[in-house]
Amino acid sequence: MSSEPEEEPVSVLQRFEKRLEGLVEGAFAKVFKGVVHPVEILNAMQREAEAHKAILAGGRTLVPNRYVIDLSPYDHSRLAPYAAALAQELAQSQAEFIGEQAWTVYGDVIVEIERGDGLDTGMFRVTAEVYTGGEVAPVQQPAYDAPAPPAYPPYDQAGGGYGPPQQHGGGRNVRLVSGDGRTYPLQMGSTVIGRGDQANLRLPDVGISRRHARLDFDGAQVVLTDLGSTNGTMVNGQRVSAVALNPGDMIQLGTTTLTFRVDG
Repeated sequence: MSSEPEEEPVSVLQRFEKRLEGLVEGAFAKVFKGVVHPVEILNAMQREAEAHKAILAGGRTLVPNRYVIDLSPYDHSRLAPYAAALAQELAQSQAEFIGEQAWTVYGDVIVEIERGDGLDTGMFRVTAEVYTGGEVAPVQQPAYDAPAPPAYPPYDQAGGGYGPPQQHGGGRNVRLVSGDGRTYPLQMGSTVIGRGDQANLRLPDVGISRRHARLDFDGAQVVLTDLGSTNGTMVNGQRVSAVALNPGDMIQLGTTTLTFRVDG
């Protein structure tokens, strides 16, 4: 009489690897041969959550829910077609891991994949933050010293680094205007554009990802960051990963065009 061996429980990492195998018909295996592998990224995200635990009233343990992954320029360019899908898988797996630990997060787990200039091929950086829906509370020192809260994660643009803010002047009305004349005022803090429930500014355009791009307004400048969208984000006809906007800039997401306006 033979007995079946007991199956070991499947770990979060194993489930993540299994989902990657079926994603984009194995394209990940080709993309990541010899470069950074997604499992390494998920491992690092788990370590960041562990390292930045905070005990809340009632004994609950709060951990970061927002993870920004900086990849080397080479890895980022190879990953670009799959960035949105990978970010979604990483977020799901991290949420499973946090749930298994019985930790607490604010809202949904969010993963954003960005280009990290200065990183060598195969290298990556994970920045973990507690994101409450308006302001970002960094739990890892950002790459620049913000003059005043709210503090936003570092971003990369052609000029390199954050750079001095372009002064639009305090108290001015900053808004986006669509081609059909609709106006979307921007508030201080972060605004996510997309067609999903998590977006602050929802646009009914099938060419737009659920979380397509983010606008960060600190009172002095507005920074537009693509969130690993499927079809990319264009400013004045040029595809961008992150850029500081100037009045009159034309932003294209899917088939939607928005003009950046500053009044006053």
